[in-house]
Amino acid sequence: MTPSSAPPALGRFNAADDATALAALRTVCASDAWGKEVLAGRPYPDAEALYAASDAAVARLGPADLDEALAGHPPIGRPEPGDPGSAREQRGMAGAPAALRAEMLASNLAYQEKFGHVFLICATGRSAEEMLDAVRNRIDNSPQREREIVREELAKINRLRLARLAGTEGATVSTHILDTAAGRPAAGVAVALSVRDGSGTAWQPLGTSATDSDGRCKDLPALPAEAPHARLVFATEPCGAGFFPEVAVAFAVAPGEHYHVPLLLSPFGFSVYRGS
Repeated sequence: MTPSSAPPALGRFNAADDATALAALRTVCASDAWGKEVLAGRPYPDAEALYAASDAAVARLGPADLDEALAGHPPIGRPEPGDPGSAREQRGMAGAPAALRAEMLASNLAYQEKFGHVFLICATGRSAEEMLDAVRNRIDNSPQREREIVREELAKINRLRLARLAGTEGATVSTHILDTAAGRPAAGVAVALSVRDGSGTAWQPLGTSATDSDGRCKDLPALPAEAPHARLVFATEPCGAGFFPEVAVAFAVAPGEHYHVPLLLSPFGFSVYRGS
Protein backbone atom coordinates (compact mmCIF):
# COMPACT_ATOMS: atom_id res chain seq x y z
CA MET A 1 0.00 0.00 0.00
CA THR A 2 1.39 3.40 -0.98
CA PRO A 3 0.85 6.57 1.09
CA SER A 4 -1.76 7.74 -1.42
CA SER A 5 -3.76 4.51 -0.92
CA ALA A 6 -3.59 4.58 2.89
CA PRO A 7 -6.90 4.59 4.82
CA PRO A 8 -8.57 8.02 4.50
CA ALA A 9 -7.94 9.07 8.10
CA LEU A 10 -4.29 8.04 7.88
CA GLY A 11 -4.02 9.85 4.56
CA ARG A 12 -5.27 13.04 6.21
CA PHE A 13 -2.73 12.62 9.00
CA ASN A 14 0.03 12.14 6.44
CA ALA A 15 -1.03 15.26 4.53
CA ALA A 16 -1.60 17.54 7.54
CA ASP A 17 0.83 20.34 8.30
CA ASP A 18 3.33 19.63 11.08
CA ALA A 19 1.52 21.65 13.75
CA THR A 20 -1.82 19.93 13.10
CA ALA A 21 -0.29 16.46 12.97
CA LEU A 22 1.73 17.04 16.14
CA ALA A 23 -1.37 18.26 17.96
CA ALA A 24 -3.14 15.04 16.94
CA LEU A 25 -0.22 12.96 18.20
CA ARG A 26 -0.32 14.74 21.56
CA THR A 27 -3.83 13.37 22.07
CA VAL A 28 -2.23 9.93 21.81
CA CYS A 29 0.85 10.44 23.99
CA ALA A 30 1.99 13.42 26.06
CA SER A 31 5.70 12.86 25.38
CA ASP A 32 7.08 15.58 23.12
CA ALA A 33 9.99 13.35 22.09
CA TRP A 34 7.63 10.54 21.07
CA GLY A 35 5.44 12.91 19.08
CA LYS A 36 8.32 14.47 17.18
CA GLU A 37 9.82 11.09 16.30
CA VAL A 38 6.51 9.71 15.01
CA LEU A 39 5.88 12.96 13.14
CA ALA A 40 9.25 12.68 11.41
CA GLY A 41 8.32 9.26 10.02
CA ARG A 42 5.50 10.55 7.80
CA PRO A 43 4.12 9.60 5.36
CA TYR A 44 3.07 6.16 6.59
CA PRO A 45 1.90 3.67 3.97
CA ASP A 46 -0.39 1.84 6.39
CA ALA A 47 -1.39 1.61 10.03
CA GLU A 48 1.14 -1.12 10.81
CA ALA A 49 3.99 1.16 9.77
CA LEU A 50 2.60 3.86 12.05
CA TYR A 51 2.34 1.40 14.97
CA ALA A 52 5.90 0.19 14.40
CA ALA A 53 7.18 3.76 14.44
CA SER A 54 5.33 4.36 17.69
CA ASP A 55 6.78 1.22 19.29
CA ALA A 56 10.28 2.27 18.29
CA ALA A 57 9.77 5.78 19.66
CA VAL A 58 8.46 4.42 22.98
CA ALA A 59 11.48 2.12 23.25
CA ARG A 60 13.80 5.12 22.84
CA LEU A 61 12.15 7.37 25.43
CA GLY A 62 14.56 8.56 28.10
CA PRO A 63 13.55 8.65 31.78
CA ALA A 64 12.29 12.25 31.62
CA ASP A 65 10.43 11.58 28.37
CA LEU A 66 8.74 8.53 29.88
CA ASP A 67 7.73 10.59 32.92
CA GLU A 68 6.24 13.19 30.57
CA ALA A 69 4.22 10.48 28.83
CA LEU A 70 2.97 9.08 32.15
CA ALA A 71 1.91 12.53 33.33
CA GLY A 72 -0.63 12.58 30.51
CA HIS A 73 -2.54 9.59 31.88
CA PRO A 74 -5.22 9.93 34.57
CA PRO A 75 -5.34 7.39 37.41
CA ILE A 76 -7.37 4.24 36.87
CA GLY A 77 -10.87 4.90 38.15
CA ARG A 78 -10.63 8.64 37.53
CA PRO A 79 -10.81 9.26 33.76
CA GLU A 80 -10.06 12.74 32.51
CA PRO A 81 -13.25 14.88 32.76
CA GLY A 82 -14.66 15.69 29.35
CA ASP A 83 -12.44 13.15 27.58
CA PRO A 84 -14.61 10.40 26.07
CA GLY A 85 -11.52 8.45 24.99
CA SER A 86 -10.25 8.24 28.56
CA ALA A 87 -13.68 7.15 29.80
CA ARG A 88 -13.93 4.53 27.04
CA GLU A 89 -10.52 3.09 27.89
CA GLN A 90 -11.48 2.79 31.55
CA ARG A 91 -14.99 1.47 30.92
CA GLY A 92 -14.23 -1.57 33.08
CA MET A 93 -14.22 0.63 36.19
CA ALA A 94 -17.47 2.42 35.35
CA GLY A 95 -19.85 -0.05 36.96
CA ALA A 96 -17.54 -1.30 39.70
CA PRO A 97 -18.93 -1.47 43.26
CA ALA A 98 -18.04 1.44 45.52
CA ALA A 99 -15.89 -0.79 47.74
CA LEU A 100 -13.80 -1.95 44.78
CA ARG A 101 -13.40 1.61 43.53
CA ALA A 102 -12.20 2.65 46.98
CA GLU A 103 -9.68 -0.21 46.98
CA MET A 104 -8.47 0.87 43.55
CA LEU A 105 -8.00 4.44 44.75
CA ALA A 106 -6.03 3.30 47.80
CA SER A 107 -3.89 0.98 45.67
CA ASN A 108 -3.27 3.76 43.14
CA LEU A 109 -2.04 6.04 45.90
CA ALA A 110 0.21 3.37 47.40
CA TYR A 111 1.66 2.60 43.97
CA GLN A 112 2.28 6.26 43.19
CA GLU A 113 3.94 6.81 46.56
CA LYS A 114 6.34 3.93 45.90
CA PHE A 115 7.16 4.55 42.24
CA GLY A 116 6.57 8.29 41.88
CA HIS A 117 4.21 8.04 38.91
CA VAL A 118 0.71 6.95 38.00
CA PHE A 119 -0.13 3.24 37.76
CA LEU A 120 -0.30 2.66 34.01
CA ILE A 121 -2.09 -0.27 32.42
CA CYS A 122 -3.74 -0.75 29.05
CA ALA A 123 -7.25 -0.75 30.51
CA THR A 124 -9.21 -1.41 27.32
CA GLY A 125 -11.16 -4.64 27.68
CA ARG A 126 -10.11 -5.20 31.31
CA SER A 127 -12.54 -5.58 34.18
CA ALA A 128 -12.26 -3.61 37.40
CA GLU A 129 -11.22 -6.78 39.22
CA GLU A 130 -8.43 -7.43 36.73
CA MET A 131 -7.06 -3.92 37.10
CA LEU A 132 -7.15 -4.10 40.88
CA ASP A 133 -5.34 -7.45 40.79
CA ALA A 134 -2.73 -5.96 38.46
CA VAL A 135 -1.87 -3.01 40.69
CA ARG A 136 -1.70 -5.28 43.73
CA ASN A 137 0.68 -7.64 41.93
CA ARG A 138 2.85 -4.94 40.42
CA ILE A 139 3.36 -2.91 43.58
CA ASP A 140 5.88 -5.53 44.73
CA ASN A 141 8.04 -5.05 41.63
CA SER A 142 11.38 -3.32 41.70
CA PRO A 143 11.42 0.20 40.23
CA GLN A 144 13.48 -1.07 37.29
CA ARG A 145 11.06 -3.88 36.50
CA GLU A 146 8.08 -1.58 36.85
CA ARG A 147 9.55 0.92 34.39
CA GLU A 148 9.89 -1.92 31.88
CA ILE A 149 6.24 -2.87 32.34
CA VAL A 150 5.10 0.75 32.13
CA ARG A 151 6.93 1.14 28.83
CA GLU A 152 5.20 -1.99 27.48
CA GLU A 153 1.78 -0.77 28.61
CA LEU A 154 2.39 2.68 27.12
CA ALA A 155 3.20 1.09 23.76
CA LYS A 156 -0.09 -0.86 23.85
CA ILE A 157 -2.11 2.24 24.73
CA ASN A 158 -0.43 4.28 22.00
CA ARG A 159 -1.25 1.61 19.43
CA LEU A 160 -4.93 1.64 20.38
CA ARG A 161 -5.10 5.42 20.27
CA LEU A 162 -3.26 5.57 16.97
CA ALA A 163 -5.79 3.12 15.55
CA ARG A 164 -8.47 5.72 16.24
CA LEU A 165 -6.34 8.43 14.66
CA ALA A 166 -5.69 6.27 11.59
CA GLY A 167 -9.33 5.23 11.27
CA THR A 168 -8.54 1.53 11.66
CA GLU A 169 -9.85 0.85 15.16
CA GLY A 170 -12.47 -1.87 15.36
CA ALA A 171 -14.65 -2.81 18.30
CA THR A 172 -13.45 -5.35 20.86
CA VAL A 173 -15.50 -8.05 22.58
CA SER A 174 -15.19 -10.02 25.80
CA THR A 175 -17.58 -12.22 27.75
CA HIS A 176 -18.02 -14.32 30.83
CA ILE A 177 -20.45 -17.11 31.66
CA LEU A 178 -22.14 -17.73 34.97
CA ASP A 179 -23.78 -21.12 35.51
CA THR A 180 -26.66 -19.96 37.70
CA ALA A 181 -27.76 -23.51 38.54
CA ALA A 182 -24.33 -24.38 39.92
CA GLY A 183 -23.74 -20.91 41.31
CA ARG A 184 -20.28 -20.61 39.78
CA PRO A 185 -18.50 -19.49 36.61
CA ALA A 186 -18.59 -21.87 33.67
CA ALA A 187 -15.03 -22.78 32.70
CA GLY A 188 -13.86 -24.37 29.47
CA VAL A 189 -16.81 -23.29 27.34
CA ALA A 190 -15.90 -22.81 23.68
CA VAL A 191 -16.81 -19.38 22.30
CA ALA A 192 -16.81 -18.42 18.61
CA LEU A 193 -16.85 -14.83 17.36
CA SER A 194 -18.06 -13.85 13.90
CA VAL A 195 -18.97 -10.64 12.09
CA ARG A 196 -21.12 -9.59 9.17
CA ASP A 197 -21.45 -6.54 6.95
CA GLY A 198 -25.10 -5.93 7.80
CA SER A 199 -28.52 -7.51 8.17
CA GLY A 200 -29.11 -10.32 5.70
CA THR A 201 -25.44 -10.96 4.93
CA ALA A 202 -23.55 -14.10 5.88
CA TRP A 203 -21.64 -14.36 9.15
CA GLN A 204 -17.88 -14.57 8.72
CA PRO A 205 -15.84 -16.43 11.39
CA LEU A 206 -13.32 -14.18 13.12
CA GLY A 207 -11.88 -16.21 16.00
CA THR A 208 -12.48 -18.73 18.76
CA SER A 209 -11.53 -19.06 22.40
CA ALA A 210 -12.73 -20.70 25.61
CA THR A 211 -13.66 -19.42 29.04
CA ASP A 212 -10.99 -19.58 31.73
CA SER A 213 -11.33 -20.80 35.31
CA ASP A 214 -13.22 -17.60 36.18
CA GLY A 215 -15.63 -18.14 33.30
CA ARG A 216 -14.10 -15.25 31.37
CA CYS A 217 -13.09 -15.01 27.74
CA LYS A 218 -10.96 -11.96 27.08
CA ASP A 219 -8.64 -12.91 24.23
CA LEU A 220 -11.04 -12.71 21.30
CA PRO A 221 -9.67 -10.82 18.28
CA ALA A 222 -10.63 -7.22 17.57
CA LEU A 223 -13.35 -6.69 14.99
CA PRO A 224 -12.69 -5.07 11.62
CA ALA A 225 -13.33 -1.33 11.83
CA GLU A 226 -16.12 -1.52 9.25
CA ALA A 227 -18.08 -4.36 10.90
CA PRO A 228 -21.52 -3.21 12.18
CA HIS A 229 -22.63 -6.56 13.65
CA ALA A 230 -20.96 -9.20 15.81
CA ARG A 231 -22.10 -12.60 17.03
CA LEU A 232 -20.96 -14.82 19.89
CA VAL A 233 -21.80 -18.52 19.79
CA PHE A 234 -21.40 -20.36 23.10
CA ALA A 235 -21.05 -24.17 23.07
CA THR A 236 -23.07 -24.60 26.25
CA GLU A 237 -23.93 -28.31 26.13
CA PRO A 238 -20.97 -29.33 28.37
CA CYS A 239 -22.41 -27.03 31.07
CA GLY A 240 -25.36 -29.38 31.47
CA ALA A 241 -27.70 -27.01 29.68
CA GLY A 242 -29.05 -29.81 27.49
CA PHE A 243 -32.03 -27.77 26.38
CA PHE A 244 -29.61 -25.20 24.93
CA PRO A 245 -26.70 -27.08 23.31
CA GLU A 246 -25.51 -23.71 22.06
CA VAL A 247 -26.44 -20.09 22.55
CA ALA A 248 -25.96 -17.49 19.81
CA VAL A 249 -26.05 -13.78 20.57
CA ALA A 250 -25.88 -11.14 17.84
CA PHE A 251 -25.43 -7.45 18.57
CA ALA A 252 -24.60 -4.15 16.90
CA VAL A 253 -21.15 -2.61 17.38
CA ALA A 254 -19.43 0.69 16.73
CA PRO A 255 -15.73 1.23 15.94
CA GLY A 256 -13.51 1.82 18.94
CA GLU A 257 -16.02 0.59 21.53
CA HIS A 258 -15.53 -2.35 23.87
CA TYR A 259 -18.45 -4.75 24.36
CA HIS A 260 -18.52 -7.04 27.37
CA VAL A 261 -21.42 -9.44 26.82
CA PRO A 262 -21.99 -11.77 29.80
CA LEU A 263 -24.15 -14.89 29.59
CA LEU A 264 -26.19 -16.03 32.60
CA LEU A 265 -27.07 -19.66 31.95
CA SER A 266 -29.55 -22.05 33.58
CA PRO A 267 -30.85 -25.45 32.42
CA PHE A 268 -33.97 -23.98 30.79
CA GLY A 269 -33.17 -20.33 30.28
CA PHE A 270 -30.47 -17.76 29.71
CA SER A 271 -30.02 -14.01 29.64
CA VAL A 272 -27.42 -11.70 28.18
CA TYR A 273 -26.69 -8.02 28.55
CA ARG A 274 -24.03 -5.45 27.80
CA GLY A 275 -21.80 -5.24 30.85
CA SER A 276 -18.83 -3.06 31.65
